[in-house]
Amino acid sequence: MPTINMLSSAHKVKAQGVLSAYIEQVNLIETELQDHYKVTKNQFKAGDINHYHTIDLKFFLSIPFFKRSGTTVAYVHFVPETIEESLKLPTFAKKIFYTYMIWFYKSVDHIVVVNPYFIEVLKTYNIDEKKVTYIPNYVSEERFYKYPEKQIIPVKQKYAIPLDKFVVLGVGQVQTRKGILDFVEVAKNLPQVQFIWAGGFSFGSITEGYKELKLIIENPPENVNFIGIITREEMNDIYNVCDLMFLPSFNELFPMSILEAIALKIPVLLRDLDLYHNILFDYYLKGDNIADFVQIINSMQHKGEDYDQWSNNSWQCHEYYSKQHVLKLWKQFYDDIDQQKRI
Repeated sequence: MPTINMLSSAHKVKAQGVLSAYIEQVNLIETELQDHYKVTKNQFKAGDINHYHTIDLKFFLSIPFFKRSGTTVAYVHFVPETIEESLKLPTFAKKIFYTYMIWFYKSVDHIVVVNPYFIEVLKTYNIDEKKVTYIPNYVSEERFYKYPEKQIIPVKQKYAIPLDKFVVLGVGQVQTRKGILDFVEVAKNLPQVQFIWAGGFSFGSITEGYKELKLIIENPPENVNFIGIITREEMNDIYNVCDLMFLPSFNELFPMSILEAIALKIPVLLRDLDLYHNILFDYYLKGDNIADFVQIINSMQHKGEDYDQWSNNSWQCHEYYSKQHVLKLWKQFYDDIDQQKRI
């Protein structure tokens, strides 16, 4: 039986999408393809397929050795453009890191992107399109699902969320590119709505905009609650207390939080970025600025027919990214690699 060696250090940084994606993907392969592939984790002995989920230097140094007897795959969770507004690094450090990142991607045999938009981005770095495969992220319905109402009330009480207010949720690391400033500004325009942000400074003081964002988190408007980093095990509680998810990010790949929210039929409001068009289609609410966001949230808060329609749209999007659909893509990908090795 062929071996897939999963390599990742995502667990070293809490509450980041890379870790969530790693957990879901590995669990999917381990449980659903166990009759086809044996999965190992962080083994420095080459597998038939060596799947890099993070781009650690120790992993990079292993690539030439793993290539001798196996095939190497890199999962693209970020590109220089998405790092630019995430971390505040000296110019020389950015140049070195970005060069290294692209070098890592060029060094492996195959690349997997979670958003087809980034195939074109990688081509600008002279990465051969033929080695790039699009496979979307996925979340388990066993982990993310809707609670009955009686179970939601104590969760709201735990986080001091008013029982009678429309609740808008933002999820992700507190970074400039996540649109935190706009999130807060929208909240100021809707004092009757409760806003919650789940996430914190996963990378500490090197986070882009750290000082400004820290001041806001420590002194938020009355209707905004920054609840900090929440463990993945507790995140389903947080989704269950919200009525709408609002993520005004300026740059993303494919946030796991969106997939998690739509698994509960929660309507999703996003900034209208090109990168969402081919992965979320017309299943999400979109706006370009604060005025748009305020108007949309205002129209949703009464939970009328429009709200029900957008809830159903979220569920339709969730069904598109079903376990069977994503599993089929992974099996085909790994099978193709395995067959090429045997030729």
